[in-house]
Amino acid sequence: MPLHVPPAPAPALRSVLAALGSPTAVREARTPSLRAAQGPATPELPLPVHVLDGITAGGPTTTRLAGWRFLIRCSDRAVAAAETRLTPDGWAFSHFFEGPYITSTEQALRQAETMAQPYQPRLLSVPGLYMLTLWLHGDPAADASVGHPEPTDLLVPLAPAPPGIAAHRPHRAADLLPVLTHRVTPAPLLGSPA
Repeated sequence: MPLHVPPAPAPALRSVLAALGSPTAVREARTPSLRAAQGPATPELPLPVHVLDGITAGGPTTTRLAGWRFLIRCSDRAVAAAETRLTPDGWAFSHFFEGPYITSTEQALRQAETMAQPYQPRLLSVPGLYMLTLWLHGDPAADASVGHPEPTDLLVPLAPAPPGIAAHRPHRAADLLPVLTHRVTPAPLLGSPA
């Protein structure tokens, strides 16, 4: 398998397991699929979630680790996801959620497993475009909590993708990041008519 899923910090996993074991946390979650699930729910495929902050024309991209996301599996399918965040006291459970990104993430991971080159999977959020990508980092042994997309890394937009960007089509970071930069950068203001 060419995907080398990085281990999540132990406190992040423990916080998700504690939330799954809490009837109150599950009952109050806005995830009908998780509340209705039969059988044990297990967190799988921990992926670090990086946020693309510094996307500017001509400048370097900067990312920051925002949390770890776990797919929550019941029986044979993922029914929800759990997100953790870093607090001053360490990793803590943030929330459960469901929606199209769960299925899309699974599909993109299956697609990535068929590639010949080994990758470290991460998630890359582009808030300015309401976009999430599967980031396939070319160094499978890298520290998953730091870094930025290297030019040869692959970015796979997850569905729903912004208009004009095809979901589940892998792009080299060097090719996709300039497109995203163009989309996020506001157009220059033109002079007022005379």
